[in-house]
Amino acid sequence: MTWTASDPWTCAETARPSILSRIKPVKELTLKQIRSGRIVPVVVIDDAAVAVDLADALLDAGLQVIEITFRTAAAPQVIATLAAQRPQLLVGAGTLLSEKNIKQAVDAGAKFGVAPGLNRDTVQAAQKAGFDFAPGVATPSEVEQALSLGCSLLKFFPAEQAGGASMLKALEGPYAHTGVQFVPTGGINATNMKDYLALKSVAAIGGSWFVDKKLISAGDWKAVNQLTREALAAARG
Repeated sequence: MTWTASDPWTCAETARPSILSRIKPVKELTLKQIRSGRIVPVVVIDDAAVAVDLADALLDAGLQVIEITFRTAAAPQVIATLAAQRPQLLVGAGTLLSEKNIKQAVDAGAKFGVAPGLNRDTVQAAQKAGFDFAPGVATPSEVEQALSLGCSLLKFFPAEQAGGASMLKALEGPYAHTGVQFVPTGGINATNMKDYLALKSVAAIGGSWFVDKKLISAGDWKAVNQLTREALAAARG
């Protein structure tokens, strides 16, 4: 069986480029901003009208990145609003499950995208658009599949349920030399966040405890601001 560049999933013994040769780094500025705060707020928001208030609460706390999940119909408009009115905020799109979602995110002005799982069509749609994209992985096989597609930043999801920081540490052993970085998400909170941030392969963690949907719906920006400050202090401490 012969490997061809158009079919990165095909196994072969000969004429196959190494995984390392196909890994494409995330844009330096994007990765720098993600790593700077070490925390990515994973946001579920129903109303674009409160997007700027949320952004201001985060920015005032010192956080300059946000992930707006495509779990609500408002997501594209929220991203477009933030991209236009708060350009200093690195706005990403989460829960991108299809090529259509990739197009919606790019058209809205998102600077990066994230998915809970690994879908070749979605990854390739993002690459075709020149869009920084982190697919989700939870096993060694998925890490290798992602690397074979050229992905250098991966979402480890669902982090706690998939084995937690100890599982991610185990994955570092065979894959650290590839330069791959992870953003573990799922079940992470103020209590366990440092376990993940202590790992060299972790660029940042994804979390929602400080941008809880109930706080957003209530417009409690003071609480969002305070919880974000506490999370950042803990992450950088």
